Amino acid sequence: MRKKLGLFVGALALVGSTPLWAQRGDEPIAVPRTIKQGIDFVYVDPDMNNVARRHQRPQNWFQRILSFDFSGGRTGAPNVLFNQLGRGMRQYQATYGRLPQNKIPAGPVLKRGSTGKRVQLLRQRLGLYPSGGYDDQLFQAVASYQTVHGIGPADGVAGKGTIASLNRGADYYEKRLAINLERAYRLPAVRTFNRYVVVDSGAAEAYLFDRDRIVDGMKVVVGAPKTKTPMIAVIMRNAKANPYWNVPPELVRSLTAKKVGEMGLSYFKSFHYEVLSDWGPNARVVDPKTINWKAIASGKQQPTMRVRQLPGPWNSMRNMKFEMPNDYGIYLHDTPHTELFAKNDRWLSNGCVRLQDYRRFATWVFGSVPQPSTPYEQTFNLPRPVPVYLTYLTVEPSNNGVVFRPDPYGWDALAMPQMFGGRVAAAGDEDGGRRG
Repeated sequence: MRKKLGLFVGALALVGSTPLWAQRGDEPIAVPRTIKQGIDFVYVDPDMNNVARRHQRPQNWFQRILSFDFSGGRTGAPNVLFNQLGRGMRQYQATYGRLPQNKIPAGPVLKRGSTGKRVQLLRQRLGLYPSGGYDDQLFQAVASYQTVHGIGPADGVAGKGTIASLNRGADYYEKRLAINLERAYRLPAVRTFNRYVVVDSGAAEAYLFDRDRIVDGMKVVVGAPKTKTPMIAVIMRNAKANPYWNVPPELVRSLTAKKVGEMGLSYFKSFHYEVLSDWGPNARVVDPKTINWKAIASGKQQPTMRVRQLPGPWNSMRNMKFEMPNDYGIYLHDTPHTELFAKNDRWLSNGCVRLQDYRRFATWVFGSVPQPSTPYEQTFNLPRPVPVYLTYLTVEPSNNGVVFRPDPYGWDALAMPQMFGGRVAAAGDEDGGRRG
């Protein structure tokens, strides 16, 4: 497998000097609708499809999980994230899966001191004796349920969101677990690669694997719900220090030409852009005043030139861009907006992945941070190609089983009919949110 990987990367160098993906600029494009992104990866390199076949039918994890061996370590065993989620699913089935699944009617918020039939049903639903009122025992049971099921804040108050979640039943959450197991099953099997990266867009985190162990990780900013980071498996083969940002032709028409109309040619100097004659390797810098920007803005003329932003602290990729040739324009990069990593909501990009600490990431893939010899863009080839899997997990393992997370892309809801048929209510369908 490692030999094949090397041959594949070598073959990429023989492709034309200006591949089509490079001519689209540095903005992602949408994955075709024919690809069911609820579950399926896009395997850019066929050799990375080492566990699950392309468009393979999902496994029946409800049956298999009972007898599955999660000891791991053996060649070909599923990824460590799969094992952790599988153990978590067993624990979930043994706890919340075995509780009574009775429904609780809608009504006022239930909290300490509440009494009545709905409190009795709530106690029964959480495995407590029906009598007793909303006491400390029920308070703790509700808070624990909220923590596991991602209902925030976990305040022990049974509001509209908590009641709606309880009424979905354990079957709904077990199906979400099965969907996440299916995604994790498509990650690298044990001893497939020495090193690889997993970017989890569901958590907005990146994990660095060395010999099938997570040795480091960091926060990332990933695609917004309208510009989702796709589930793809790609190979990272080089990085560019002091990168340019190449403006996609569509943005040249809708943004650059429009700004020139508003600000004049000073726009290029003010925002550190330059214009090149074309997308070829021998393109030359041209004077912006030789371009008919009005014709481009109106759509009468297609932009054949290239507009790019110069390297510097203003550049959206800042110090380094980690390249992974693919048809969707996805790559990893540094960012000038480091303040975003302090946010819980990191689903903000146009699809690419912004790294919290590019220096730490570069040190891991290169051995040290490459030092450019010029203030302009400079390419550094990786000592070894590094596989990168961009996945989407909405359940995370915990000491007591699992914790459910939000589904910002709606892919759990999309995957429900793919795996189980019909329509299953998405999280938030009943209450329109997560609170309470």
